[in-house]
Amino acid sequence: MGDPAEDFKSLPLPDRFVHKLWKVRKEAYEDAAKEFEKTADESDPVFKPFLQDPSLWKGAAGDTNVAAQQDGVAALCSFLQYGGTQACIKTRSLTITPIVEKGLAAARPAAKAKSLEALLLYIELDKPDPIIEELLPSLSHKQPKIIAATLSALTSIYHAYGCKTIDPKPVLKALPKAFAHADKNVRAEASNLTVELYRWLKEAMKAIFWGELKPVQQNDLDAQFEKVKQEPPPQQERYLKSQQEAMAAAAETGGDEAAGGEPEDGEDGGELDEFSLAEPKDVIAAAPKDFHERLASSKWKDRKEALDELYAVINVPRIQEGPFDEMIRGFAKSMKDANVAVVTVAANCVEALAKGLRKSFAKYRSMIMAPMMERLKEKKQSVTDALAGALDAVFASTSLEECLEEVLEFLKHKNPQVKLESLRFLIRCLKTTRDMPSKTEIKSIADASTKLLAESTEALRSGAAEAMGTLMKITGERAMNPYMESLDDIRKTKIKEYFEKAEVKAKEKPKAAPPPPKPAAAPAAATRKVVKKPALGVKKPAAPAPPPPSAPSPVEEPPAAAPLKSQPTSRGVPSKLAGPKSGLAAPGAGLKLQRKIVPPGGTPSGLASPKRPASAGAPEEEVPAPPKFGLGNRGLAGRPLGKLTPQPAPVASEAPSPVPTPGLGAAERAELEELRAEKERLMRANEELRMERAKLNSQINELQNQNAQLIEDHTRDVLSIKAKETQLVRSRSDAETAEQTCQKQQREIERLKRELSRTVRVTSPPPADVSDHIYRDVEMNGHSFHDAYNSRQASARSYVSSPSDEKENGAFEAPPRAKMSPTFSSERNSGTSGRGSPITGSRNASGSGSNGDGIESWKRAAEVTSQLKARIEQMKARQGLSRYP
Repeated sequence: MGDPAEDFKSLPLPDRFVHKLWKVRKEAYEDAAKEFEKTADESDPVFKPFLQDPSLWKGAAGDTNVAAQQDGVAALCSFLQYGGTQACIKTRSLTITPIVEKGLAAARPAAKAKSLEALLLYIELDKPDPIIEELLPSLSHKQPKIIAATLSALTSIYHAYGCKTIDPKPVLKALPKAFAHADKNVRAEASNLTVELYRWLKEAMKAIFWGELKPVQQNDLDAQFEKVKQEPPPQQERYLKSQQEAMAAAAETGGDEAAGGEPEDGEDGGELDEFSLAEPKDVIAAAPKDFHERLASSKWKDRKEALDELYAVINVPRIQEGPFDEMIRGFAKSMKDANVAVVTVAANCVEALAKGLRKSFAKYRSMIMAPMMERLKEKKQSVTDALAGALDAVFASTSLEECLEEVLEFLKHKNPQVKLESLRFLIRCLKTTRDMPSKTEIKSIADASTKLLAESTEALRSGAAEAMGTLMKITGERAMNPYMESLDDIRKTKIKEYFEKAEVKAKEKPKAAPPPPKPAAAPAAATRKVVKKPALGVKKPAAPAPPPPSAPSPVEEPPAAAPLKSQPTSRGVPSKLAGPKSGLAAPGAGLKLQRKIVPPGGTPSGLASPKRPASAGAPEEEVPAPPKFGLGNRGLAGRPLGKLTPQPAPVASEAPSPVPTPGLGAAERAELEELRAEKERLMRANEELRMERAKLNSQINELQNQNAQLIEDHTRDVLSIKAKETQLVRSRSDAETAEQTCQKQQREIERLKRELSRTVRVTSPPPADVSDHIYRDVEMNGHSFHDAYNSRQASARSYVSSPSDEKENGAFEAPPRAKMSPTFSSERNSGTSGRGSPITGSRNASGSGSNGDGIESWKRAAEVTSQLKARIEQMKARQGLSRYP
């Protein structure tokens, strides 16, 4: 059995990693870990096979045998530890899933520990984002123990590296699903992870997932958060490789950098806030489509409802950038609303928008800040509080420099309420600003506060004293002494009290800008190539020995020291003054000037010509200030040197100087003139830019006014169109009503025509027969026909008065003398109704009853006929009048 074992040992490590016997694989993992520990660096050949075939580690991390799998994960940790970043990048996409499923969920504690160490090494060697992305899918695994193991690993990862190094947002979004899991172990691990994240994020993390939890879970977590609040702030325990290198570099250079290689940014504890954790939301798309139309409504309830709906949309932690100009103008217009409820909601909308946009809101400050401060005249506390919150949010998106001018203007407002609230706003700005105010800003604030100290209102005087004390806290007592001298002791004492109590965030940083001597040193730095060696050569002016004449150089200037020593006889200037004078001048610049103040004799021009060829093509940008050149116009003892320089002729080609400077060489004078011309050119360009800027500002104002006018015209046109549309709808409704009435009348006419036709059919016997029958009945009863006819005429006139009816009625004057048979009369009586027939019943046995019935039947028939004719005529007349033209 020993020979096969020896054969296995002789196999290469990659072959033994994939061997079918688990013992061979286990020994291969152990041998590989030992080999990795012996390597000198990451480029050792032992790493090459495993880098070329990273899938070997997938089998090692997920070995089916638990004993071999434990050694396989240990070998992977050794490989990552000694193999470096390449080992991490090549293998992480293949090994994370096996580590989670086989290692983190293993029964052996040693295997769990090694698996967690492998994950921490993966994060340390490169970056954490790919590892978190590989771990998140395991939170949806079908086995609860794997989900719980993944949550536990995430807790350990955030505990070691912290939320500043690893982005917590992806994990926070996945927490609600873990809290809703049926397994209690999963919920318990989710709770542990949430508490760990709370140690780093505090209340800011609740904005992402808190609303999706059950109230019971929220209460349990709040109870655990209370325990965490008492603990000290968490510290990062492990660092990324990049952070370790930055820390090592900072230690070598002595730089002040924060732990983890991140420079201190001045934030309070560097704590992540709700804005940085939230995802930007597009509120423009979600805003009500008819917001601006409803905001322009004449009813205040409509305006308030529109603002309420918009506030529900924009009240989110973070807002995606977009064109909010029209929305801001609507808010500015709402600040002038007569209803305070509308003003309050508009202020809340401004605050929500400013907090959601932060620095991106700065460009809208000029549109909304002045209308809000003007509305501070409202005495209702709820309105004032809403406006104060909106102003604070607007200031947080800008800076003290941008807001100060407008605030100072409102401190002069005629309304005391506006003045007081503006002063309180200024105090809040001073307390929260992180920018150190400039000297001009300090003077403006101090002067405005000093004036307010003499106000008749006690609240204004106290506010002014608080503003002075807060400003003193920022700048220091010494900077405020010039403004405190003119105040009496009572006011000084009050200001000192506010100074002691004030808490500010702006810190007085040491002046990093160069002090006054440094600008003088700038020319020396600009001409370092020319002046460096001469400055070193004449450091000690007492040394009289000049350099040998054979060693002059176009760059070195020591030969100029000899003429400097020969001057006292002709100029009467003690030579010992040259040394102290050079010491008083700025380094390099003063020595350069002393070398140029030499007597005639060809030395200055001879020195100037070899010195300037290198800089002739490119004039120096930094030049000594005019006072420095002023030293050249006077001697070292203060005497004029104009008579001692009679040779400006060799430099006739140079540009003449408006002010003669005999103490300078030709090249220096040319350079000075060129710099003066450049200065004039720059001043003219600056003036042109200022004029252009003023012109553009005026154009912007005009365009803004035109835009506002166009908006008003558009609103007016929209309202006019809506009014026309309303009139059109009403007209259409009236037309439809008239058409329906016409149709109704037409149907009524048709009905009456049908009724008339039915009546005519019922009374079908000819009028002649009826008259004969009536006449015969009348004669049988002994009455005269004329009496009956007269009664008929009277009855007809009572119903119809038209000539046509009278003509028709007159047809009965000469009825034919025909007789109606009794049989026919009885048939008609039996077949028709009593209303439509002239004979309504059968004859009675007695003669008098029979005659009476006949007369009544005749009368009724005549009446019905007259009534029908009258109704027909009335319908014709009515139809003719109601018909539309």
